[in-house]
Amino acid sequence: MTVHQPPYPASGAVPPPLELPYYGAPPVEAVKRVFQKYAVFSGRASRSEYWWWFLASALASAVLNSIGPTVVNGQPTGTSGLGGLWFLATVVPGLAVAARRLHDVNLSAWLLLLALIPVLGWIALIVMLAQPENPGGQRFDRYPTAYGQPPMAPPYNPPQPPYPPEPGGPASA
Repeated sequence: MTVHQPPYPASGAVPPPLELPYYGAPPVEAVKRVFQKYAVFSGRASRSEYWWWFLASALASAVLNSIGPTVVNGQPTGTSGLGGLWFLATVVPGLAVAARRLHDVNLSAWLLLLALIPVLGWIALIVMLAQPENPGGQRFDRYPTAYGQPPMAPPYNPPQPPYPPEPGGPASA
């Protein structure tokens, strides 16, 4: 499968602009990009961006929840105040990067509502988030022309000129 992707600079150079997915993003850069696009639900996110964020967020949550779990009626709950604050701080960027990841697979972000269905919905959502990128997902881009990138062609055919061609036009030569 051929994927239309702008040529990114060689490794060690400047990463692609935030408007474009960063395929092969390193872990630190992936987490930074999620926080830089805190509540941006449009556009696309690569698999590496999403899964590095997921891993970092899960590890941070585990560490914060293991520090002094909350005790209710003499029983530890498994969560802590710090874990609750982490959840509140990361629920919006987590949903946003998941929505952008679904866009990269050329699916609607409304499919995130599958998370409301216990077990089967979660499994279906994980499978969708793990899919490779789909060129049709470019329809969710804003076609940036800045940053020295040529504008990307839309994923559909533009309208054709009216026929018959006008006399004296390029077809009559």
